[in-house]
Amino acid sequence: MTNRLADTLSPYLRAHADNPVDWYPWGPEAFAEAERRDVPLLISIGYSTCHWCHVMARESFADVETAATVNEGFVAVKVDREEHPDVDAAYMAAASAFTQNLGWPLTVFTTPRGRTFYAGTYWPPVPREPMPSFRQVLAAVGEAWAERRAQAEESADAVSDALARAAEATPSELPTGADLVAAAEAIAEREDRTFGGFGGAPKFPVATTLSFLHAPVVRVTAPDAAASADRALAAMMASGLRDEDGGFFRYATQRDWTVPHYERMLTDNAQLLSVALGARDADTARGIARFLLATLRRDGGGFGAAQDSESVIDGERSEGGYYLRPVSERGGLEPPAVDGKVITGWNGLAIGALARAGAALGEPGWVSAAAEAAGYVLRTNRGADGGLARASLDGEASGASATGSDLALLADGLFALAAASGESAWAVTGRELLDRALDGVGGDPLLVAQGIAPAPDQTDGDLPSDAAAVALAALSAWHLGAGDRYRAAAEDAVRTHAARALAQPFAHGSLLRAAADLVGAPRQLVVVTENRSGALARAAAVADADVIAVVTPAQSRAFAEAGFALFEGKAEAPESAFDCRAFVCRLPTADPGAIARER
Repeated sequence: MTNRLADTLSPYLRAHADNPVDWYPWGPEAFAEAERRDVPLLISIGYSTCHWCHVMARESFADVETAATVNEGFVAVKVDREEHPDVDAAYMAAASAFTQNLGWPLTVFTTPRGRTFYAGTYWPPVPREPMPSFRQVLAAVGEAWAERRAQAEESADAVSDALARAAEATPSELPTGADLVAAAEAIAEREDRTFGGFGGAPKFPVATTLSFLHAPVVRVTAPDAAASADRALAAMMASGLRDEDGGFFRYATQRDWTVPHYERMLTDNAQLLSVALGARDADTARGIARFLLATLRRDGGGFGAAQDSESVIDGERSEGGYYLRPVSERGGLEPPAVDGKVITGWNGLAIGALARAGAALGEPGWVSAAAEAAGYVLRTNRGADGGLARASLDGEASGASATGSDLALLADGLFALAAASGESAWAVTGRELLDRALDGVGGDPLLVAQGIAPAPDQTDGDLPSDAAAVALAALSAWHLGAGDRYRAAAEDAVRTHAARALAQPFAHGSLLRAAADLVGAPRQLVVVTENRSGALARAAAVADADVIAVVTPAQSRAFAEAGFALFEGKAEAPESAFDCRAFVCRLPTADPGAIARER
């Protein structure tokens, strides 16, 4: 049969279009049908490069008998977590009440109103101790709904109410430098001193945590904690987690960084590019940039979401087989597919990382690639209402709106691009997007309409938390001189979640990075010159600063006229560098040697 997924934008949903399961995409029609039939919803959440999603699809969703059981007792909904991150987060939070083994595929059973009464992840087609088979789970859930419905609904309401209470945060004071050092040292205590990184297996790159450990306040006052981030990056660089072409895999299944989970995500690689830049590891940065530009970049300049773990070798599906071949032997093989979805916020991460790295490492082509990606997203990822969509595929925008986090991540990337390119228009657009994020734009409307509790916490996953994304973008706007209200917005976001972040620092690296950037005066370097590749510009490019902007006199005036106070008055001193601390600048200099590399 062909279900309702064939005409959707998501490659993940399209891959299930020929399943015998009568799938619905995420939307009000599925809820209405569940209410009409008075049956539970089976909500299956995954993404196109998820290995175990592929496995469960082949074993269960493609099986006619299993599909018949699903169709008879449930309304089945297939969700691409990359297209609907708020939906994924809400149901992942609800699933945590039923299992600690969280991941994808995420399989959730809900009332017709969408409230969760049972959940799990992958279930096999036949029992494998300690896991029951998927059919056994379906039978047990169906029996519970038919015979103990009141208990199931009571459980669902209790979970929803508990999540709503957990979402209530009590603002606290801003963390001090001492608080942040203590948090960094607590993270460093988890370092694997034998193999690098943190914790045991499975072992993830945790780029958001590494970024916090690179914060200036940590480097100065807790140097060994900061060095643990450098050691982690070096260990990953030298391990099987990094492919020969420079891109990093999702995670390692073993403590020594071996046996990777072979999918390669834009999120991980964009953030690790920034981490490598913070570690001054040019080799790692160059390798990641090559991977982004050669593999994930799509026609038109946007970046695809991920590269699959699986490919076909000698007629058989193989997980990781392509990557296990030396690069020199891959020419005759079909590479694993790239999920071509151009996700707004994820592209913001790549735009910012490539812009900063291109400027620092003397690679203007990377800055140009960042500009191409920015133009593509702003042009193509547009919904019917003119607002930004969550994603696009092959030039067609998704029906899902960009989240507040998407807007903030893209804004932050545009601020970095403005500084690297000298073009104020990018910063103006970034400020507009950030203002929308600060106004609370975003959030899945169906979750709100159904009264489904959102995810309560602001921990990092493979991305900065929503609150941290907004705080970091607001700080970037303030650093460029957009106004003190942006610093105040960052302070508000940090205060709201600071207590939880300090109590669980490893899970809140991005928020702690924002908190760290609020400690002390930021360093801002502005070079006004007609020669972007000259000695003055090169000296600034390799310095440690929160903002490094190389602009012509005309560009400096354009920034100032657009309301970015950092650039005011600087056009009158051409061929000069301004070294500033929180907008208080030293006398301009034309001597490259006078620009200190360190803070």
